[in-house]
Amino acid sequence: MSKPKVAFICVHNSCRSQIAEALAKHFAADAFESYSAGTQLKDRINPDAVRMMKRLYNIDMEESQRPKLLSDIPPVDVVVTMGCNVECPYLSCRRREDWGLPDPTGKSDAEFISVIRAIETKIAELAGSLR
Repeated sequence: MSKPKVAFICVHNSCRSQIAEALAKHFAADAFESYSAGTQLKDRINPDAVRMMKRLYNIDMEESQRPKLLSDIPPVDVVVTMGCNVECPYLSCRRREDWGLPDPTGKSDAEFISVIRAIETKIAELAGSLR
């Protein structure tokens, strides 16, 4: 039986959804396949997110990830929206969750760490429900 495919989506696919994809690949690869995408693209992953993920987990998101559009990922079973504070992108799926996370872009390292740790906790909960 193949593992479920999970997409983490937000508008720009540059910060929270990228963090979620990286943490899911790091902590939950045995439970599901991970993707992230958005409806608009930034030219790169948020540099503060890249820096904090290297510092906290030694994960280099620039090495293994890039901003992607919804059309760049395969069909998925589960969609997780990050908490867009605008109209979240829509992607067809069997299960949908909104994690309602604040965007740490432009904020302090402490706020980034808080969001990253919240994502890590939610990844563990999602993996547990899909195992």
